[in-house]
Amino acid sequence: MNNVRTVSDTKRTFYNLHTRPINTIYRRVVEELMVEMHLLSVNVDFSYNPIYALGVVTTFDRFMQGYQPEQDLASIFNAMIQAVEQDPQRYRQDAARLQAVAHSLPVKDLIAWLSQTTQFYQDADLQAQLQAIAQNPHFKYSRLFAIGLFSLLELADAEFVKDDQQRNEALKAIAQGLHLSEDKITKDLELYRSNLDKMAQALIVMADMLAADRKKRDQRQQKSTAPVAPPSNE
Repeated sequence: MNNVRTVSDTKRTFYNLHTRPINTIYRRVVEELMVEMHLLSVNVDFSYNPIYALGVVTTFDRFMQGYQPEQDLASIFNAMIQAVEQDPQRYRQDAARLQAVAHSLPVKDLIAWLSQTTQFYQDADLQAQLQAIAQNPHFKYSRLFAIGLFSLLELADAEFVKDDQQRNEALKAIAQGLHLSEDKITKDLELYRSNLDKMAQALIVMADMLAADRKKRDQRQQKSTAPVAPPSNE
C-alpha cells in the first residue's frame, strides 16, 4: 500500500490550518514554495539541515515582504511548514542560529568554513552537519539549500555578493568543498535573484494600482457628498 503523501494532501492540510484568504500575488509564492518543500520531503535522499531551513525562511521572508495584513504572516508560515509535517519553530530557530553565525564572521572566514578548508569550532553541531553533507554522495541538493548558502554570504557582507566575480569565486569554493554542482548552485541563485527583482517590480505595479483605485474611490465619495444646488425659481 502506498502511503506517500501527495501534493493535494499537503495543500489541503495548509488550507485547513490557515483559513484566511491569501492575496493573489502572494498565493502563488506560498503554493510554489510549499510544493517544492513537499517534493523534497518525499524524496528518499532528502534530509533536513539548518542551511536548508535558512533557505526556506529567507525565501518566505523576502518574497512575502509587504504582505497585508502583516499579522497573517506567522500563521501562513507555520501552516506551510506544518503542511509538510515539519516543525516551524525548528526552522525559525535554526535560521536565526545561522544568521547569528553569518553576522559574527568575516565573509572570508565564512567561505573557508563552508568550503571545509577550516573548522568552525564555535558550533560543533553545525560543523558536523557540514562534514556530513560533504561526505554524503547521496546528499539531496536543492534550490532552497543554495539560497541558504547565498543568504549566509549576503548576511556576512551584502556588498561582497553584489560583486559577480567575488560571489562566483566564493560559490565555486563552497561547491567544491561540499562536493556539489557549482553549475546548479549558480543557475539556481541567478533565478532566485531574478525572481526577487520581478517580485519587487510586481509589488510596485500592485501598489500603483491600489493607489489609483483609492484615488477613484475618494473622487466618487467627494462627488456623492458634494452639496446639491437647489433648483432655480426662475
